Amino acid sequence: MRAPFWQTALVTLALSGAIPLVLAGTQQPAAPAPPPDTQPAAQAPAQTPPASPQQPSFRVGVDIVSLNVTVTDTTQKYVTDLEQDDFQVYEDGVKQDVMLFNRTNLPIALSLLVDTSASMETRLPIAQEAAAGFARRLRPQDLAEMIDFDSRVVILQSFTNNASQLEAAIRKTSAGGSTSMYNAIYIALKDLKKAVATNSDEIRRQAIVVLSDGEDTSSLLPFEEVLDLAKRSETAIYAIGLRSPESSSSASKGFKEAEFVLRQLSQETGGRSFFPNQVTDLNGIYGQIADDLSSQYTVGYTSKNPKRDGAWRRVVVRTSHPGTIARTKLGYFAPTTKS
Repeated sequence: MRAPFWQTALVTLALSGAIPLVLAGTQQPAAPAPPPDTQPAAQAPAQTPPASPQQPSFRVGVDIVSLNVTVTDTTQKYVTDLEQDDFQVYEDGVKQDVMLFNRTNLPIALSLLVDTSASMETRLPIAQEAAAGFARRLRPQDLAEMIDFDSRVVILQSFTNNASQLEAAIRKTSAGGSTSMYNAIYIALKDLKKAVATNSDEIRRQAIVVLSDGEDTSSLLPFEEVLDLAKRSETAIYAIGLRSPESSSSASKGFKEAEFVLRQLSQETGGRSFFPNQVTDLNGIYGQIADDLSSQYTVGYTSKNPKRDGAWRRVVVRTSHPGTIARTKLGYFAPTTKS
């Protein structure tokens, strides 16, 4: 049995009711505080403050379409020495004028999600080691939170730049219950959207790294609603679908559905998806994700389409260097008159 936590909150999700959400050892809750007559059993220790004196933010103004772009060559090596003039951006087939460009290795804000359902029991120790190794690669200027999910969604560590606290949270995980992956991704997206940048120094690239070994079986939210929120965010989703001998068989319809879901989430948001057959491959995959996040460009433009109709706009990024592939999110929703 999982040990009870001192603070429990309910996150109300649109059109879907309430999702159980537990926060353990948090500095800043991800849901409304408990009623005044509810007192925590113990006060969590203070966390190491982030480098910035203000709460970091992850978005730029609505008039600028900001894209995080990863460029690789034919051998999948990262190309990190391009200039602004090397990029061409198209929105619904119309070439745009690049006005914002940055190839600096910006700080990131990351939600680390780990499936702790019963099916992960035998592989969880190795998964913990791989996730802890990934946490140790984060820099002092980066922020990350740790979320595990089974039947519930549990925030074991809120955003911090303290790798030791993240690693301790990862090692608290234990397996049991069903899989509420959609709930977990929704909550992580909402967490990453809380703050708005007031200046360029506060901008962080944001990402979700989610590990799961099967289909969602207990979320209250439908996949379509989570996908819609992901497409409206500025968050790249990196998905790891851990196969088992059973899931690789033709009879495993559930994992095939999970694979489709993870591929779509990552493709739409400019992330990547991985489907290892062995849990021992996780360490290398987390390393690839870390390299990916540290090799991105920021490319921005003001759309030539003046309509504020909330419509979906398809985005394509290319470079002038032959043999290179630019990867970013597939598009965005236009602002509306109420924005």
